[in-house]
Amino acid sequence: MADHLKSLVSTATQKTERVFLVGLELKSRSRFDVDDSLSELAELATTAGATVTGRATQRLESPVAGTFIGTGKAAELAAQCKEQEVDTIIFDDELSGAQARNLEKIFECKILDRTSLILDIFAQRARTREGKLQVELAQMHHLLPRLTRYWSHLSRQKGGIGMRGGEGETQLEADRRKVQERIDKLEEELATVQRQRGTQRQGRRRNLWPLASIVGYTNAGKSTLLNQLTGAAVLAENRLFATLDPTTRRLQLPTNQNVLLSDTVGFIRKLPHRLVEAFKATLEEVVQADLLIHVVDASHPNVDQHIVAVHSVLEELGAGEKPALMVFNKIDQLPNENCLGRFQEEYPHSVAISARTGAGISELLSELGAALRPIREFVELRVPHNASSVIARLHQVAQVVERNYDGEEATFKARIPPHLHSEFAAFIVQDLQKA
Repeated sequence: MADHLKSLVSTATQKTERVFLVGLELKSRSRFDVDDSLSELAELATTAGATVTGRATQRLESPVAGTFIGTGKAAELAAQCKEQEVDTIIFDDELSGAQARNLEKIFECKILDRTSLILDIFAQRARTREGKLQVELAQMHHLLPRLTRYWSHLSRQKGGIGMRGGEGETQLEADRRKVQERIDKLEEELATVQRQRGTQRQGRRRNLWPLASIVGYTNAGKSTLLNQLTGAAVLAENRLFATLDPTTRRLQLPTNQNVLLSDTVGFIRKLPHRLVEAFKATLEEVVQADLLIHVVDASHPNVDQHIVAVHSVLEELGAGEKPALMVFNKIDQLPNENCLGRFQEEYPHSVAISARTGAGISELLSELGAALRPIREFVELRVPHNASSVIARLHQVAQVVERNYDGEEATFKARIPPHLHSEFAAFIVQDLQKA
């Protein structure tokens, strides 16, 4: 049974699926928003390995309870999709189990929604045990209310996005119980992994280094930036959700300040709530961060909507009020520098960079140092000239702002990490923050 359940939530496409996309244009959404969202859905479908054959929208006051779109429109699209030999219809919003079942009867082919598609991509991309557990848990929660739909069509729908082959079961209640048992087991395992991650986090922060989490819309260039700053060998590809598993690396700023940089999973509009819930163990890096580095693809035509989507997910995580440094990436792909004007006006302390070419990285490091400066103590020290090891250590771990070697003792004004206060306490003569 466990293997059968796995087959339901895994992808093993034997052939390239032909998919058709459907969106709903409500009064609260403009035509541009719907078209843009469908374009993103097309990119998601391509990422999952499908071929998009077409798309359609319907304008309604509100979704139809039984079929999401109107039954007449559904019948019209069903005939069109039959002619085009479409394998799968993907709706741009989440469908209820009943809506999906009714639509399958009309279209006579597999029906998926945006959530199923995103879950499928996450299932393909997860590499660590934690990532795989998180994705499977989200898939199981999504699958539970839809079991009748999956089992009723499994015998003729083998393989493809959101589903893999296997004969259908008839004991629906037994199946539901098995899925619930699997959910309980996954939640237990994730709780264990979360405790282990907490221990690792404590170990990393034993030095009291500040933590900066890189967040942003999927494909904004977060992994490329982490690689550029720290030399980390993190997968960085020009596609959605190229990497899911978080990576944390140490970065030494020009101010001699050490900071932990953590890469996180990319956000997206309509990111399934269950997925956010499942990934909270990973996204705790965001909640625990001293600073968020919000990476934005400045070359994307929908940059403003991407910023709003990221803020929305941060709010859901309880990190909406965290201090953030806006980083406008991919400036090498902009037609001219004038495009950056409004961003710099709206976000005064933002930085414009190209993570790929390295342009603007020195400015980013300066802003990082400035943003994290309050975490350091600003003090005046007097060190005997013969205590050369203390002077060398000070230059190694602190940001030395002023130095004077005249007189019997060398005098320094420096910003030092709080956890190193005791190491230099004997030489500190004044707290300049209080002066």
